[in-house]
Amino acid sequence: MKSNDSNTTEAFEMMLTKSPAEEHYVLRLYVTGMTPRSTEAFATIKAICDERLQGRYELEVIDIYQHPQLAIDEQIIAVPTLVKKLPAPLRRLVGDLSNEDRVLLGLDLRRKP
Repeated sequence: MKSNDSNTTEAFEMMLTKSPAEEHYVLRLYVTGMTPRSTEAFATIKAICDERLQGRYELEVIDIYQHPQLAIDEQIIAVPTLVKKLPAPLRRLVGDLSNEDRVLLGLDLRRKP
C-alpha cells in the first residue's frame, strides 16, 4: 500500500510543478448561432489559442440553439461564455470576449513582455 501512496503523491507533485508552457487547456465556448458577437468571440478565442497555446488546447464550440441541454447542464445563463475546464481552476468568462487582456487574464495567460 505504501508504494501506491507514493505513486499518487509523486503524480500530484508532478502536476503541481508543471509550468504553464506544458499545460493542456480544455475550453468550451458557448454561443448563439452565427451572430456577430458569437463569431467575434470565436475568432478572438481561436487567435489567442493559436498564438499562446500552440498544440496544447482543445476548443469545443457549442451552439446553445442546437444543444440547449448542454447549456442547462453547465448552467450557462448568458452568451458568449467561455469555460476553461482544464487546467484547474475552472473559470468562466461571460459576455464580451473581444478584450484580449481580459481573456488572457481569465485563462491564466499573461501578455508577453
